[in-house]
Amino acid sequence: MIRKPITINLSTGLEAKPVAQLVQVASKYRSEIFVEVGKKKVNAKSLMGMMTLGLDAGEEITVSANGEDEESAMTEVEQYLSMAN
Repeated sequence: MIRKPITINLSTGLEAKPVAQLVQVASKYRSEIFVEVGKKKVNAKSLMGMMTLGLDAGEEITVSANGEDEESAMTEVEQYLSMAN
């Protein structure tokens, strides 16, 4: 299992379209991927779950990945969240 703090660098934060794209990225992997902020922990493959977080640009989250492809999953999720757009 990998856990990593990541700062959201998307200028719009995680609104509808960026959340949908993040869910697509996470769903490519077999590993379980979760996003945590405060006391909330949400499955990164769940569109509705991710929408409940309402994350803004500059916020720090913790992403965890657990499974056979956790390293590549974490790398791609981090790259997506760190993109400047």
